Amino acid sequence: MKLDGVLKEYGFQRCKLEQAVYTRRAHEGSLLVGIYVDDLIVTGNNVEHIVKFKRQMERKFEMSDLGTLSYYLGLEVIQGKDGIKIKQSCYAKKILQQTGMWECNPTKYHMEPGLKLVKDDGSNFVDATEYRKTVGCLRYLTHTQPDLAYSVGYTSRYMQAPKTTHFQAVKQILRYIKGTVDLGICYRRNGSNTLLGFSDSSLLVNPDDGKGTTGLVFYFDDGPVSWCSQKQPTVALSSCESKFMAATLAACQAVWLHGLLAEITGRIEEVIVIRVDNKSAIDLMKNPVFHGRSKHIDRRYHFIRECMEKNQIKVEFISGDQQPADILTKALPKVKFAEMREVLGVRPIESH
Repeated sequence: MKLDGVLKEYGFQRCKLEQAVYTRRAHEGSLLVGIYVDDLIVTGNNVEHIVKFKRQMERKFEMSDLGTLSYYLGLEVIQGKDGIKIKQSCYAKKILQQTGMWECNPTKYHMEPGLKLVKDDGSNFVDATEYRKTVGCLRYLTHTQPDLAYSVGYTSRYMQAPKTTHFQAVKQILRYIKGTVDLGICYRRNGSNTLLGFSDSSLLVNPDDGKGTTGLVFYFDDGPVSWCSQKQPTVALSSCESKFMAATLAACQAVWLHGLLAEITGRIEEVIVIRVDNKSAIDLMKNPVFHGRSKHIDRRYHFIRECMEKNQIKVEFISGDQQPADILTKALPKVKFAEMREVLGVRPIESH
């Protein structure tokens, strides 16, 4: 609470939509502070103001200035003239060493296409603690490798009573990591500063309960800034309905991102576009007259219609073979996976 008071004393405002971020805007420049426990990341568009703020904080707290950000919470940050790159090579190598997979043979694919896991397939139980620990580590790795989001999310559904087949799927992910430790994301300078979203879903991915999987990704310029792959909470009766549900989740995230960017930058983002690869679902979002096709859908999923009526978001069609969110909904064929990973924005990152 002392830190909060000091920052407000210096004219900072706490973001309402992200409590760990503080902003200060003035005619001579803007400052942005991100906080995690007692670690602070400071950035802005005026170097003199950044230096002045650091000196002010040093008078209030015992602090160490570590210079230009290069490593934070397991993320390696490479800053250059072309932009900012992030990856987790060191963390990925640590996972491989801890799991005894450092000497494994690498593979180019994180999961076999069409793989269907079930809770009870008759195979033996494995150490649940070790399984949970490994999958938990893999989940953290998805902060810079969204291409892992589907496979890691899929295997995390079996934490309670993991079987041999589940652990084999996890080992496949580890072998994939062995061959992709230098993958990451690049955020380029001098972009258009526009937010663009994509949503997709797959039907009946989970044999145990018949629920599908939602995948969504948002880009700021050409770099992914928000993504998820998660099991849908209810059973969809058609592909159209499944895509409708996924787009609604994307709309919720779009509204949050829109508000957060407004708080951070001080400017109002244009209408956010979300691209969906199902024309029937788009028609359902735009035309509430289709009562017979939508009356049984949980009312919360109709939130997207309200967003469209308020002109907060706009839904556009995209061809399925160009849909970057597709990689977040299922295990793609091997050639397609490599292609869509590139489209997703995950690329090899050099350290220097």
